[in-house]
Amino acid sequence: MKNITKNILLACLCLSCLFSSCDLLETDGDKDPNVTEEKFLESDNAMDAWLLGTEKQLSQAVGNYAQLLEILSDDYYNQYSRVSSVFDVPNLLNTDDNVKNLQRWVGTLRESADFALHTIAKQHAMTAAQRFEIQWIRGYSFLLGGENFTGLPATSCGDVKPWRELLDSAATNLQTALAEAPQDSDRALANTLLARTYYRLGNADKAEAYAKAAINASPDFAAFTYYDGANSVNNVVQEALWDNWFQPLPRLDFLDPKYFKRFATEERPVVIAKAEENYLILAEAELSKGNAANAKAWLRQLLTLVRSRPKESLIDANCEMYNTPTKPYPMSADYRVRASKDEPYRSGLVLTRSTTTALTVPVISGTSVDEAMIDEAGDDDALLEIIYLMRQEIFMAEGRRAADLGIRLPLADTEAAATGAATSYTKALVPPFIPGKGEMDNFDLDTTNKTVTIHYNMNHVIVENKRTDYVAPFFK
Repeated sequence: MKNITKNILLACLCLSCLFSSCDLLETDGDKDPNVTEEKFLESDNAMDAWLLGTEKQLSQAVGNYAQLLEILSDDYYNQYSRVSSVFDVPNLLNTDDNVKNLQRWVGTLRESADFALHTIAKQHAMTAAQRFEIQWIRGYSFLLGGENFTGLPATSCGDVKPWRELLDSAATNLQTALAEAPQDSDRALANTLLARTYYRLGNADKAEAYAKAAINASPDFAAFTYYDGANSVNNVVQEALWDNWFQPLPRLDFLDPKYFKRFATEERPVVIAKAEENYLILAEAELSKGNAANAKAWLRQLLTLVRSRPKESLIDANCEMYNTPTKPYPMSADYRVRASKDEPYRSGLVLTRSTTTALTVPVISGTSVDEAMIDEAGDDDALLEIIYLMRQEIFMAEGRRAADLGIRLPLADTEAAATGAATSYTKALVPPFIPGKGEMDNFDLDTTNKTVTIHYNMNHVIVENKRTDYVAPFFK
């Protein structure tokens, strides 16, 4: 792993001209003067080494997105500011190093894929499986950009493209990957990412078609990106959750920690795509067409899948770290939680945490929703709120919530200067209904009556604003 990782970094450094003055290539600067691009390309295992290196870059990109976008949403509060003390506000400036970091990963994945396709492939024939992996990673880079930024270049230091065009590029690359998919699990992955892309574009017909194709290929698949603690390829979102830098919103407490460390070198994988997304997309698409009964049927199937997912029993030995007197959190299952002051209290959302108490947490997906909640949803808005609650819970700690809230990051100042981008791209998009001053994370804790009241039920806020351009893409 160490030598292969070095190969990817060296080759990327040799190709720094591809990234030009934008300086958005993510490397660790570990350059060996004895290894040149020419020597690398002449090596027998150049494609295999590059592909493994690209997989490493993918794992780091996914971890960084999960870590930073979780605190940007209402999922987690960052009470230890080693990562970012402003994303929680949310305060999103194009001079912020974290914004640059996230943009950098998009460019790094795209350029790594391009080097494999356009340079290494000229000297080393690619197998169908290799072409599939490189193409879907390239598509995934555009998907990350299109979901989370106002706009980004589609080529190194090229013209800035608006987010919709980035998603169009994601779809093109993912369709190419789909044609190369060697087995059902690969077809499920490509179809799910395509469904996700068209979901964000608001194209219900195409999103439905790809979601159904994914389910037909594999109704319960999950694709992960992996880490290697023995070689210091670490999951950065695991560090934030397991060390309790981040605290979950109390109504999501039962899902935390999704990533944990049972031994010194354990680094938990992160889900890139899973079958749950397809059921959620199909339910929302049916509801947008006025077919509530069909939407409920898909959600019931989804519940069956979520309940089949594995769970892990563990002791959260760090549970009291950073649980500060200024913002105490409930740490007992005796607490009941309501999503806002106008809603009923619910039990079972908070776990009892101590250094001797075992917890049981889901490791792929979990939800507090049950059949009764689905059946009792009296109108379309109530059902749509349940869908967004399930999206929030099922994608917990995967960096997906900010996009559902309609938040978009700005183009980094270094990129804007190099490309002459319009100033409209350099400002973050924070919908006017997003409460400021960290209010998405705030709640009232009553230690006497063992109750928690969340200040804002953001799923309800999404539904209230479903006709705006910011959220609920199928309802425009």
